[in-house]
Amino acid sequence: MRLVLHFLCAFMVVTMVSTQPSPTDWKQRTIYQLLTDRFAQTSGNSGGCADIHTYCGGTFQGIINHLDYIQGMGFDAIWISPVITNTPGGYHGFWAQNIFTINSNFGTGSDLLALANAVHSRNMYLMVGAVANHVGPVGYDYSTIVPFNNAQYYHSCSPCPPGCNIDFNANNQNQVELCRLAGLPDLNQSVPFVRTTLVSWIKNLVTQYKLDGIRIDTAPEVPKDFWSEFTAASGVFGIGEVFDGSVQYVAGYQGPIPSVLSYPLYFTLTNVFARQQSMYQLQSVNQQYQQYFKDPSVIGTFLENHDNPRFLNIQSDVQLYKSGLTYTLMCQGIPIIYYGAEQGFNGGADPNNREPLWPTNYNTNSDLYQYIQKLINFRKTQKFQSLDQVQRYADDNFYAFTRGSSILVATTNVGTNGPTVTRTITYQPWTDGTKLCNLFYPTDCITVQNGSFQIVLLHGESKVFYPV
Repeated sequence: MRLVLHFLCAFMVVTMVSTQPSPTDWKQRTIYQLLTDRFAQTSGNSGGCADIHTYCGGTFQGIINHLDYIQGMGFDAIWISPVITNTPGGYHGFWAQNIFTINSNFGTGSDLLALANAVHSRNMYLMVGAVANHVGPVGYDYSTIVPFNNAQYYHSCSPCPPGCNIDFNANNQNQVELCRLAGLPDLNQSVPFVRTTLVSWIKNLVTQYKLDGIRIDTAPEVPKDFWSEFTAASGVFGIGEVFDGSVQYVAGYQGPIPSVLSYPLYFTLTNVFARQQSMYQLQSVNQQYQQYFKDPSVIGTFLENHDNPRFLNIQSDVQLYKSGLTYTLMCQGIPIIYYGAEQGFNGGADPNNREPLWPTNYNTNSDLYQYIQKLINFRKTQKFQSLDQVQRYADDNFYAFTRGSSILVATTNVGTNGPTVTRTITYQPWTDGTKLCNLFYPTDCITVQNGSFQIVLLHGESKVFYPV
């Protein structure tokens, strides 16, 4: 009898674990990133936001009410900002005050669970931001922080520069892990109470609210061995934020964390499309990804997020923006699109890149909404997510790659007013006679002849070809 019970318990554990989406499952998904406070109010669209530096009124119920809008673009995963109670003004969720309670500005724990259930009923995944490096800006009076209400739970400032803040120009990893980020009290994960509490907290948060993934904030500011324990305890897929342009440095955090945000590619895409620099940079960064990342196919690729000025703030040419979006959604990795991209938001640095969405009335007829929709739906029908990405052509103004033999993506950085770009592709996977047609204009087709074909890009357009 004891053996039978042991078998049943083991079966239940295996079954519970297997129900959580794996990295391979996440690789098939496309993520819509939003700030809960800025996406949708519970009822109505009461103007914009009186003060974008603090709460604007978005809620969990507001997200539920507009899941059609998200799913209508084709997204099948949502990443929302951290959900725990914050110190005053922490609308973004990154200023923890009480890790055991839900931010009442967004709703109740029941509302969050209702969001998870609503997302799952649509066969979508829910990812939530998780912060384990720091708490809210309370100076050195920790009495209001739950449960870390004493100085013993934080790093001292003894190894830090004056002011205790990290000097990132110093290139000092010890300082990065021990000092404060923008004045935020830095938790000491080597203290047993801090470590075990955070590990237990993330496990309970994921379980209680049926989360499918976590986005881990400020990964380099905490030792890697902690992240290994933290992500294992969560039991779900995790993407870590490593805000750095070095591929080798960022890649070092894949392992302790299943995935990381693709910051080196983000900087490259911004240079290539927003600043119209040489497209050879794509060749260079892709070569480094293959060299340093354990699995480049699960890295979180993005063109914008809440910590950087939006693309259209740097570059107003929508055609260049479309090229950046095309690359992001077609390249290797898990694509993440920041809310408002579909409405052409162009906010500058934080907090101006965190605009409320409701003044747009969730317009599903906007050009960019439909452009993103077309690309995401194409991802789903072609099912190329597990296929290798191979560069087929690169120069200063043109870049082309394939995903297996399913698609070929051709992009340029010349912009709307740039010259016509014509290139002949000779390094390609198709046999003579294969007909390839353009996703955006199905009558725009080319045929492979003598092992090659010619691509023509007009007015800075991108093309996505597939064999028919």
